[in-house]
Amino acid sequence: MDILRCKTPSMIRKEIHIYLLAYNLLRSLMWSAGTTYNTPPNRLSLQGTRHHLINFIPELLAATSTKRQRIYRTLLKVIAHKPVSDRPARSEPRVRKRRPKAYPLMTKPRHELRNQLQTA
Repeated sequence: MDILRCKTPSMIRKEIHIYLLAYNLLRSLMWSAGTTYNTPPNRLSLQGTRHHLINFIPELLAATSTKRQRIYRTLLKVIAHKPVSDRPARSEPRVRKRRPKAYPLMTKPRHELRNQLQTA
């Protein structure tokens, strides 16, 4: 069994489409929750929405259509309950964290380099 199967371009395209669908589903839930409960949708947490949706999916699947509406309203209320605080002037600099080392690259096997150090 080959764990690292080569994916075809059409499979990669399908995966990207699925991720975009999931992202848009979460954003539409955030929009619905924000507009329903008078919370700015851009202040709601994307990951919090994802977490709450995952927790509510079993209840939504098991419910009848009338109960599903109540569960959906509860989901929206939970999503809108705790907005993310405003963080003005937040910026993330585009820098590299690791500094290059002053040592040369290891171009020989470790045991040969060890022998060189011991004889020097």
